[in-house]
Amino acid sequence: MPSIAPPVALIAEDEPVLARNLRRVLEQVWPELGICAVAEDGLQATELALAHNPDVIFLDIKMPGRSGIEVAETVADEWPETEAEPLFVFITAYDEFAVPAFERAAIDYVLKPVTPERLQQTVQRLKKRLAERVASPHIGDMAALMQRVQAISEPAADAVERIKVIRAGVGNTVRMIPVTDVAFFEATEKYVNVVTPHGEALVRMSLRELMSRIDSADFIQVHRSVMVNTHFIISATREENGLYSLRIRGVDRLVKVSRAFGHLFRPM
Repeated sequence: MPSIAPPVALIAEDEPVLARNLRRVLEQVWPELGICAVAEDGLQATELALAHNPDVIFLDIKMPGRSGIEVAETVADEWPETEAEPLFVFITAYDEFAVPAFERAAIDYVLKPVTPERLQQTVQRLKKRLAERVASPHIGDMAALMQRVQAISEPAADAVERIKVIRAGVGNTVRMIPVTDVAFFEATEKYVNVVTPHGEALVRMSLRELMSRIDSADFIQVHRSVMVNTHFIISATREENGLYSLRIRGVDRLVKVSRAFGHLFRPM
């Protein structure tokens, strides 16, 4: 039988002392683990993760450039479909609200400062999951991974007011748009663009927050920055690069589907 390559990890931590401590403790509790790189900010973490395709990615939650959650979302969205999904471990300071969120989303985490005892528990879980991945490769399920990552920062469903009508600004006018009339939402840097067959309008809210509050189950995620109303999808066309584009009823531009969500549109 061919030998199995030892696992490789990426560390993303903007505080050099904490990064060195994590690497030292990992060498102690998981000596066979290789460290391919150490990233000092979120943008570098994203670049290195997609360049090296590590088995495990240790992500500090709060980093310059991009947060750990944003890095995980971007990596999940752009991960090669031929590669098994990476295992994310988030590094966080203790927070009575954050810790239950990680556990609810079934995402592994370690608390700062990292200790051998706590990291050993994480390593045992990672080893088990890597062994399961070798025995039965689970390739291409990045959409489920992204949804678990996004669930970390979503407010509890019973803690928010449900939105049935979008109040969106168009110049000096506020348009009242029923959620059922929205073809898709797309995130921009500071706003969400609300697209309908009758035009577009902006709301000052993150896409994640908006989608956690709308009173509708008709929207599906097709990209980390786009949610589409399924009732408005006419067809999906597979392009030469393997990605899909959606024709949307009443809208004269295509919506691109990222690799992580392409499986939603493959023929049955």
